[in-house]
Amino acid sequence: MSEIAAYGAMFWTALLAATILPGASEVMFVAFLLSKTGDPWIMLACATLGNTAGSVVNWCCGRFLAAFSDRRWFPVPQSQLTRWSYLFERYGLVSLLFSWAPVVGDVLTVAAGILRVPLGRFIALVFIGKLLRYLVVAAGVRAAFAAG
Repeated sequence: MSEIAAYGAMFWTALLAATILPGASEVMFVAFLLSKTGDPWIMLACATLGNTAGSVVNWCCGRFLAAFSDRRWFPVPQSQLTRWSYLFERYGLVSLLFSWAPVVGDVLTVAAGILRVPLGRFIALVFIGKLLRYLVVAAGVRAAFAAG
């Protein structure tokens, strides 16, 4: 796989994994790091930007589709939305630093849209949280490589 294709695959995998679609972009990120496909810093940027963009999709679902939250096709069940909206309001914007967490992160990002969190603040906090997560993953790969 060419480096350009690998960067694109990393971006799109990370984007889709951040939405309500199932996926684990960390697996691909680790695979690319271990195979030394492309520059690791560019791969980190692709993963972080893609994952952040996926969370923006969730924010948009919350912001613009909230009126349809009672519909069957809505991506997050009403019970989860109510619970996570309460927690989001309780803990505030800093909770978006945990937008990388499986399931919880998706609901937090949809709740942020419903609660009309300003997009700029949303992107900044989500980007930081996701960057830190990928840095921890990369550090783990490096430590495992050094130990083995």
